[in-house]
Amino acid sequence: MQKAWRERNPPARIKAAYQALELNNDCATAYVLLAEEEATTIVDAERLFKQALRAGEAIYRRSQQCQHQSPQHEAQLRRDTNVLVYIKRRLAMCARKLGRIREAVKIMRELMKEFPPLTMLNIHENLLESLLELQAYADVQAVLAKYDDISLPKSAAICYTAALLKTRTVSDKFSPETASRRGLSTAEINAVEAIHRAVEFNPHVPKYLLEMKSLILPPEHILKRGDSEAIAYAFFHLQHWKRIEGALNLLQCTWEGTFRMIPYPLEKGHLFYPYPSCTETADRELLPAFHHVSVYPKKELPFFIHFTAGLCSSTAMIAFLTHQFPEIMGVFAKAVSMISRTCVEYW
Repeated sequence: MQKAWRERNPPARIKAAYQALELNNDCATAYVLLAEEEATTIVDAERLFKQALRAGEAIYRRSQQCQHQSPQHEAQLRRDTNVLVYIKRRLAMCARKLGRIREAVKIMRELMKEFPPLTMLNIHENLLESLLELQAYADVQAVLAKYDDISLPKSAAICYTAALLKTRTVSDKFSPETASRRGLSTAEINAVEAIHRAVEFNPHVPKYLLEMKSLILPPEHILKRGDSEAIAYAFFHLQHWKRIEGALNLLQCTWEGTFRMIPYPLEKGHLFYPYPSCTETADRELLPAFHHVSVYPKKELPFFIHFTAGLCSSTAMIAFLTHQFPEIMGVFAKAVSMISRTCVEYW
């Protein structure tokens, strides 16, 4: 299987996986590779993942029994644990895609309960999306209460889901005209602040949710706070925003206000670290060439600043030329004054 994973040619990987199964019919990773590379439908992939699960559970039990014998056995247990968790997570996603959402939620909850240290796999983000599909908003809030913590890493899924829940309480009655007359209520302020927080974390998401930019299929890998993460989030969560009446309207009215709070986002953030300037380069490698990569919105300077800068530059240039070439500039000044006088007399 090490040879199979190193191969760059898909047919060669599949051939190596079959060779591994000939040597060991309980090779879980071989079934995983076949499910991801050879299966043409989700049903076929789920069948192969179930075979991988049976093999992976047997290997995991054997590793548990030998884990204290040597450091090598401990490393082997960690590897087999990661493989088992990966297989179960993929089975949960197959169930989600096939419409068996409650089954998917059950598998994810069991995974998070059985392997709590593996939060870096972000299983809770898949759980959030499944619960939103079930419209189980109380359960979504319970998951956020556990994982939307200051000590844990954030993601677009966590920040924007938190904003969606707060938006849900006020969006159906929100009106920009009414809000400008009477001011924002406490609940509306909380919703707007949650939107600003989400936009600060990933400013590319709103344009996809508001359909100002066309969506493409999410890439295999994503970059936190980048355009690739925004595409992946909007691809799977746009339907949840559309389901809540007025949520997209509130987002459209308030999301750009974030940039007034953070005048220099690449130097200093408000709730998060400064926005990383390297995301554009990484996203260009992750996303297809035909996609126009979104970059952090640049703050446009007011017209009078441009005008003042141009006027000062022109004055400085004229002063320099007058000092260096006084006679030529004198002739030039006389010519300009004569032309100006002629124009005034003509009018």
